[in-house]
Amino acid sequence: MGKQMGFYFQQDRCVGCFTCQIACKDKNNLEVGQNFRKVKKFEGGGFVKDGNGYANNIYAFWTSLACNHCKDPKCVKGCPTGAMTKREEDGIVYVDQSKCIGCSYCEMNCPYHAPQFNKKLGKMGKCDLCKDLLAKGEKPICVDACPMRALDYGDIEDLKKKYQGTADVKGLPDSRITQPSLVIHPHRNAGKN
Repeated sequence: MGKQMGFYFQQDRCVGCFTCQIACKDKNNLEVGQNFRKVKKFEGGGFVKDGNGYANNIYAFWTSLACNHCKDPKCVKGCPTGAMTKREEDGIVYVDQSKCIGCSYCEMNCPYHAPQFNKKLGKMGKCDLCKDLLAKGEKPICVDACPMRALDYGDIEDLKKKYQGTADVKGLPDSRITQPSLVIHPHRNAGKN
């Protein structure tokens, strides 16, 4: 296999504006309820006793997540028709619409629930890292749209060297399951329990 493309997400920079999700939805002309990139809010904490009073340790952070183009994609293994494919040259996982029967096994097998069912087409769809834009030398739409520059993309090994993050943060499955091509610089409250 050639290089492995993936995403970087600087979690402490994300403000939960949903611009990445909206740009992706618009570019891919997705149906209501179908999202190839999802932004999810996590919140917690409370007031803790501090001397004679109470201190505020409330927090909130967001996670922007699309397909992770995993090294061991369970969606590909779970597809009975071979419609879910991993490209040799760059590791991008995509759906071959001509082979898809819309059974949703790919979504059931993906711990991130990245594949999404399109009711209108009766087929599955998912983030393909905007391979059409990459072929023209452009960035994925979510990366380009982020006003806080919290997203980046590239060869996963280069991203790991450049950003030195993790794929294991609160709210995500254990990275050992699929070995996602994802690097996250976590929010201070997003560490795994």
